[in-house]
Amino acid sequence: MSGTHARGFHVLIAFSVLALDRFSKWIVASRLSLHDTITVIPGFFRITHVENSGAAFGLFSDSSFEWKLALLIIFSLLALGVVSVLLWKNSHIVTTTGTALALILGGALGNLWDRMIAGHVVDFLDFYVGSYHWPSFNVADSAIVIGALLLVADILFSKSPERERA
Repeated sequence: MSGTHARGFHVLIAFSVLALDRFSKWIVASRLSLHDTITVIPGFFRITHVENSGAAFGLFSDSSFEWKLALLIIFSLLALGVVSVLLWKNSHIVTTTGTALALILGGALGNLWDRMIAGHVVDFLDFYVGSYHWPSFNVADSAIVIGALLLVADILFSKSPERERA
């Protein structure tokens, strides 16, 4: 795949994540009142409408720091800049790194959109087992985590030029 096609593929991934994230959040926010729940798999998974004013997985959501939202937006914009530059440099061919960065870019755009428009992020994927409960998250968060895991796997398991020659 040529550089132009690879970049188009990465842009398609990022915008697909953004579109799926926006659509899923809209469905949840329009169909469920805040804190309403739909059980999908009893004892394991439910959809719960939550508004997260903090960072990932609810970190700092209880903070009363008045500049919290502005700092989260600034941090998101800086992260988007770094990811965009890395993606541009790594998108001449389709690679695991490029795909991972595109997932992270799409997810970061989805959550930034929420923060800038509403001042909070809509979360709704709610996993739990007994009394153990994972913080609610959304499609954007999922894409960011999957992208980060792909980057780590690529770093740990990719063959260096020296190892390929051996």
